[in-house]
Amino acid sequence: MPALGIGTWQNEDSSQCTESVQTALEAGYRHVDTAQAYGNEAAVGEGIATADVDREDVFLATKVWIDNLAPEDVATSTRESLQKLAVDSVDLLYVHWPAGAYDPEETLSAFAELRDDGLIDRIGVSNFEPAHLDEATDVLGEAPFANQVEMHPLLQQEELREYADGSDLELVAYSPLARGAVFDNPTVTEIAEDHGVSAAQVSLAWLGEKGVTAIPKATSEAHIRDNYASLGVDLTDEDVAAIDAIDERDRRVDPDFGPDWD
Repeated sequence: MPALGIGTWQNEDSSQCTESVQTALEAGYRHVDTAQAYGNEAAVGEGIATADVDREDVFLATKVWIDNLAPEDVATSTRESLQKLAVDSVDLLYVHWPAGAYDPEETLSAFAELRDDGLIDRIGVSNFEPAHLDEATDVLGEAPFANQVEMHPLLQQEELREYADGSDLELVAYSPLARGAVFDNPTVTEIAEDHGVSAAQVSLAWLGEKGVTAIPKATSEAHIRDNYASLGVDLTDEDVAAIDAIDERDRRVDPDFGPDWD
């Protein structure tokens, strides 16, 4: 899984979404993230098809919404997602939240069937806490490939990082810029000034140092390219330690149906 992807949450204008995906791929990104709930899978698919990049070179992920997590709905809605994306399969399919119709045994067994049928390559989960991950691992007989969660310098997810380090699980960070809040954090901005880069690049580079894949949403070419340039930012050990020491827990995504976060 490429270490940086283009996120598409709240990228609801179809033409803008298509253009941003195409721009990202042609700028070097090879990981695209979407979801049924975003309402933009068709636009994402068009962006992939339009880009001067081969489909087999793109790591494509989508997510099954909480209303579609009963076994029959998993199968039906995933096939609909593939039709909208105009692809034969996706590289990664997530359970979007452990909520709604989610039942570990039934839902994940339906995901496994999709994998056996060649419609998805990997099973992922999103917004799972350690107890959910243990349950999913028991059902699947192996850890899910990835857990996508909110993570950034202001919500560092130490427990989930430790969990991932002890398993084959990958962590994927959504809202990796804390929905813009990192731009106001003095530690992040000071490090950015020292390196002559943006605060966004520092935040994304810090995630990379932690072995976490980030999927920042961006629509303008300038922001898309600025985020991608984070792959070339080398933080010092002192930089990483300073960010590690930020004593904040600023969760930006917390719906009523979300877990009881630890």
